[in-house]
Amino acid sequence: MSLLVWLTRCTVLCHAVLASGLIAALFLVATTRAAPTASTTAHGFNWDRTKYVYAFGDSYTFVQGTKGLANFSFIGDAFHFSFTPEELLQDEIVPKNTSSDGSSWTEFLTGCFRGKPSECSPHQLWNFAFAGADVNKALLPLHHNFTVDLVDEVKQWAAYASDIIPHPPEETLVAWWIGINDTGDTLNRNMTDAEFKAFWELEMRSLFGAVQNAYDHNLRGTYLFLNVPPLERSPDHLGTAIAPTYRRHILDYNAALAAHTAAFARAHPDVAVLSFDAHRWFSAVLDTAEAHGFTNVTGFCECKDPGFFWFNTGHPTEHVHRLLARAIEDELRAASR
Repeated sequence: MSLLVWLTRCTVLCHAVLASGLIAALFLVATTRAAPTASTTAHGFNWDRTKYVYAFGDSYTFVQGTKGLANFSFIGDAFHFSFTPEELLQDEIVPKNTSSDGSSWTEFLTGCFRGKPSECSPHQLWNFAFAGADVNKALLPLHHNFTVDLVDEVKQWAAYASDIIPHPPEETLVAWWIGINDTGDTLNRNMTDAEFKAFWELEMRSLFGAVQNAYDHNLRGTYLFLNVPPLERSPDHLGTAIAPTYRRHILDYNAALAAHTAAFARAHPDVAVLSFDAHRWFSAVLDTAEAHGFTNVTGFCECKDPGFFWFNTGHPTEHVHRLLARAIEDELRAASR
């Protein structure tokens, strides 16, 4: 079964279903409608035709830029929130400076590893993810006073980049991967299951408020949502007493994300909405580690040993990012038309 479980470019309406907390079915939207201030012509997603890749998220997604905060961002931070068009266009990707100490999945996916994104071909990578980001600082405290949460990542793009970088719908893919910090940062909260589910609903309202903000600023085309991996299996939590709680947080967050992604797709049939089940993919690779070249999936090594799955206590190695990008590209090609 394809890991891309939503594609809103069809003439049949299928309903998304949830199974064991995982996304497990295809969601298709029946009709198209005119988007405000946008063309009424629907587009079919095609990866080979995609020229501009935008990314919003946290340390699993960020890339380092020469105009960014060292080890945190491509451009800017909370204290240097604004930037000029010249600063944005002259900003360069610093190679192999990510949370894996190597290239990230967005770099492997696009082939944009260094230099100015505008000079990358065939895909430009415009990565506004910020390491350490949660969805919204109004719901969870910032990791650092300079952190830019996802809501503000989109506000930053909207204010200072939306009119500078092209984003024609038929050539644009927007990746959203957030929730990794949120599900971990809530582990010390003394709340009931019902209260946590209500909290994840608040998170989704904030997340999809940011997504709507991007849409309202004409960042459209195709949206790709990734859910949270099974981080209870990371070295920092594997076998600990808190691991079952962490697992429940992740499954509940992913279920809420699935429901809200489906709702967004229904409400925005002029956008192709795709979802990649990172939880299932990570679980499958961890369960069949040797088949993927890994000899250690329980410990970590801040080194270049390709046998390790984990680079540190909570981040995967460059090889994981490489394999993840391949899996995502395979599904993007399967969804292309």
